[in-house]
Amino acid sequence: MVNIDGKQIKLQIWDTAGQESFRSITRSYYRGAAGALLVYDITSRRETFNHLTSWLEDARQHSSSNMVIMLIGNKSDLESRRDVKREEGEAFAREHGLIFMETSAKTACNVEEAFINTAKEIYRKIQQGLFDVHNEANGIKIGPQQCISTSVGTSTSQRNSSEIGSNSGCC
Repeated sequence: MVNIDGKQIKLQIWDTAGQESFRSITRSYYRGAAGALLVYDITSRRETFNHLTSWLEDARQHSSSNMVIMLIGNKSDLESRRDVKREEGEAFAREHGLIFMETSAKTACNVEEAFINTAKEIYRKIQQGLFDVHNEANGIKIGPQQCISTSVGTSTSQRNSSEIGSNSGCC
């Protein structure tokens, strides 16, 4: 549960592992998603960054056009082993209209912020009327006390994709 503008928001997290063997299952998660976190490893696993275009295409093809997507460069605690420059991540995010930040799952640096910032952007889109909160296919459900339930997915540094979707109650 997080508080955004005085509202209690329940985040439901789905971790899809970003592995090719789970790709068909991953696609089904996008259908009920309000957002996604695409995570790549900034260190020696550059292929996770190189595969972002494919994962982003999947997310956009199988989701609402209003889905919020955040790009996460993980393992920021391993600066000495960096293989993907921060500027590369920022450029990819800018080019594709994504929110960007770097995190460290090991030290928890910016991890909570990644989820909260994604939820804030979803909430902003709800306020703008871009999400129909009465259509659960958008990944959002109004709980019994009129709070918003939104699911949030994450993936570890060796994973590329996660979703934000909703199919549970709130409060």
